[in-house]
Amino acid sequence: MNVTQACRGVPLETVETAKHYMEKTETTTGLKVAVRIINKVFATGRQYAQDFRKNMTIRFDVLLPKWNYTAIPQTD
Repeated sequence: MNVTQACRGVPLETVETAKHYMEKTETTTGLKVAVRIINKVFATGRQYAQDFRKNMTIRFDVLLPKWNYTAIPQTD
């Protein structure tokens, strides 16, 4: 089950609730997810590297594309 499936239909009203459901995630081979809460304010408006969009393929999640995506570097 992936993180999106683990949280599907659950009202994530607190960080602790989200952490609880995310920790239920595991792979088909039994690898489990470790969830760590980072209590930090991240700066908005940060710029990405000039060549980021040229060198990365962005794959968006089907169910939550605004929240879940994967940056896939190009291999030479």
